[in-house]
Amino acid sequence: MRRSCIKVLKKGGEPIRRILLEMDLLDNSARIASKEEFLYLPLTRDPVEAELKVITGEFELTEQEFEEQKGQLKLEDLLDEVPHFEIIGDIALIEDDVPEPEKTAEAIMKVKKNVKTVLAAISPVEGEFRTRRFRTVAGENKTSTVHREYGSRYLIDLERAYFTPRLATERSRILGQIREGQTVVDMFAGVGPYSIMIARKSQDIRVIAIDKNPDAVEFLRHNVELNSVANVEAIEGDANVEAERFAGVADHVIMNLPHNANEFLDAAVKLCARNAVIHYYDITPEDDLFESSLKLIEKAADRAGRSVEVVDTRVVRSYAPHQFNVCIEVRVL
Repeated sequence: MRRSCIKVLKKGGEPIRRILLEMDLLDNSARIASKEEFLYLPLTRDPVEAELKVITGEFELTEQEFEEQKGQLKLEDLLDEVPHFEIIGDIALIEDDVPEPEKTAEAIMKVKKNVKTVLAAISPVEGEFRTRRFRTVAGENKTSTVHREYGSRYLIDLERAYFTPRLATERSRILGQIREGQTVVDMFAGVGPYSIMIARKSQDIRVIAIDKNPDAVEFLRHNVELNSVANVEAIEGDANVEAERFAGVADHVIMNLPHNANEFLDAAVKLCARNAVIHYYDITPEDDLFESSLKLIEKAADRAGRSVEVVDTRVVRSYAPHQFNVCIEVRVL
């Protein structure tokens, strides 16, 4: 069968494979092909321009003949249409409006042997603490699990604290920018996926992890112990307030609060030492991916008598039709 695909050097294939998986672009019905020093990663469809910007490294969009994956039960064998779903630990998440959710849940548990529970979201991400409500569709009646990512473990209750595995590659990318001896402030730390990964890199990195949700901070503190990292300061509080006592200490400020991060830009600038980098996340429309958000950052710096230079702008993932989760990185001078 002929498929659109990504052609990439073998040594750079795994990071791109992970990105394609997170964007639901990797076609698991076809076997990944290799020829000489190249891998060919089959795609479910042609990526749009914004999605191509997410794929890091050198690659080529092309077409290739692929062998069908045989001998492995696939969701396509059991369902007429495969819906989007996420797996966190041993829990699979589906939307409540999928057709025949019970049939979908049964199929997921047959194919994904590690899944013990299938939950359907019955609310959007809502409220000050960005949580969701779920109903159990199949399996054990629970909302808590232990999720593993890049060697770290996170205890999570999905109804008490927000978490998505779809940012795993993005978290790893940020990790690559952090150096020994630096201080990182994670303004909206949640259960700790950014903070703990960064802290595990070196004991000489100081991580200040802040969150307003007391449940999230409870899990954060548990996960600090679970991963044996002593260099994370877990703080329950409002990042706008906590910025006062940590003013000027940060070499990196992580602002992973899409939709609302703009309300904390003054605090983020206050946290910054000279030449610190702010990693600002937002949800933006495809016709204004970066410009409006960048203006907000520049205005916040100007109010503090400082300036910024753009380090990078990138699309992290598709969020909704014509909307994207983006990251803007600026150096605060």
